[in-house]
Amino acid sequence: MSAETPAAPGQFTRRRLQFRAWRGTRPFWAGLFVLIAGFPIMYFPYAHLQIGHLTIAMSTTAGAGSLIIGVLLVVLGISLWFQKHIRTFAGVAAILLALVSLPVSNFGGFIVGFLFGMIGGAMAIAWAPGTPPEPQAVQEDAQGQGGAPEGAVTDPLQADGSGYATTDLSKHDGGTDLGGAGDRVGEPNDLSGTSPANGANGRHSVG
Repeated sequence: MSAETPAAPGQFTRRRLQFRAWRGTRPFWAGLFVLIAGFPIMYFPYAHLQIGHLTIAMSTTAGAGSLIIGVLLVVLGISLWFQKHIRTFAGVAAILLALVSLPVSNFGGFIVGFLFGMIGGAMAIAWAPGTPPEPQAVQEDAQGQGGAPEGAVTDPLQADGSGYATTDLSKHDGGTDLGGAGDRVGEPNDLSGTSPANGANGRHSVG
């Protein structure tokens, strides 16, 4: 393989690009925050803190309620990943569950779960699907490919209304119009029959 040949993307790079494309089409971070909020809310009421020989139980009388709130938040977080059309409902539900967890589940999992639930719910409500970029309209060039406007005559022999081409020699000999408007390209320019009165030549026509 030569040095100029680009290396084929590896399996990791391909998976990363696929995950990025999948993540960009749904409220991924909102679902992740709501999912994380459920774990501290349902964990702390059933956790036991061991300090030496002293065991501190942080469970409350509403332990079942904390478990239900935590499980619902986890389900809502996963639903935001795979059912993005329910993002508004899931966001509002996550905010309400986070508020309820304050008195039920040790101040919302010691404020950690409460904050994650509020932020994730707000992100889910605010998220909106992106619109694909519209193809730009192809603008036709009115001047043509050469840049000259249509109808302009680029040939120094300018066409007149009779179909013949005329030359304007006044632009080349300092302003003297030698040919005049009557000269035609391709027509004989015979001045032998011209009267000397007009000063065109000094010969008389014979016969």
